[in-house]
Amino acid sequence: MTVHADRDLRLADGLTVGRLGYGAMQLPGAGSWGPPQDHGTALAVLRRAVELGVTHIDTSDFYGPHVANDLIREALHPYPGDLVIATKVGVVRDEWRGWNAAAEPERLREQVEENLVRLGRDRLDLVYLRVGGDGLMFPGDTPFAESFGALADLRRRGLIRHLGLSGVTAGQLAEAREIAPVVAVQNRLHIFDRSSADVLSACEAAGIAFVSYFPLAAGMLRPGLDLSQAPPGMAPSPEQLAALDETAGRYGATRVQTALAWLLGHSPVTLAIPGTSSPAHLEENIAAARLSLTGDDLAALDKLA
Repeated sequence: MTVHADRDLRLADGLTVGRLGYGAMQLPGAGSWGPPQDHGTALAVLRRAVELGVTHIDTSDFYGPHVANDLIREALHPYPGDLVIATKVGVVRDEWRGWNAAAEPERLREQVEENLVRLGRDRLDLVYLRVGGDGLMFPGDTPFAESFGALADLRRRGLIRHLGLSGVTAGQLAEAREIAPVVAVQNRLHIFDRSSADVLSACEAAGIAFVSYFPLAAGMLRPGLDLSQAPPGMAPSPEQLAALDETAGRYGATRVQTALAWLLGHSPVTLAIPGTSSPAHLEENIAAARLSLTGDDLAALDKLA
């Protein structure tokens, strides 16, 4: 894995992405369900992201369901040659808008084929196996090795270029690597949450990209939000936010930009995929790629978790 001066990251042969990408989870309606509030704005956000230099879009066919992938195809197809679209399988939505594990080999094949059709591609750049047990969904009954082995088979058949894992433990990462190469892991990590520190360390040792989901603490770093409604233990404290704001102020940056700059500076293998349906928030997020924190500031922010 090679870190370039322009903040690109080479994940594998033929797979290089910008370290600051875009996550499509917020493109559909509330709760990642149904059509967007404004269809035209959703398309404009995607197109503007690419104009701003984004070369890594993270999505899934269970966002909507189908809505995010349909929007990506409508906005960007035919795709720029350097655009990498990563997707996730192993989950389906139910009529109550829940997120349910669906990682049986046959269901994974169906999900991969659905992603291919919706995105208008002959082969998917990067496919993550989404695994439960990280507090966002319950794991399914299918053995992990059986599920990942099914994706490895689809890779051998040419439907997938590269494989990744999402919501996994360090043990599961090691188990998967015995089956097929893993080029990226997508786990929760942000300036106030280091619960995946051991997985990040394993990725660093193996030269595997670590893609942070919820890099902005599921939106809780946006000023003006009512943090009293956040799940217990999830919301940052006033003291944490004040310390973040103090650092941001010295750079003339926002707390969001500073948190993203911290994430990219925290490890040479980290990638961020902040999502938004707001053109203004998109511009703010992408501008974080130009912010370089000093070693002292990174060390001080490290202590906020």
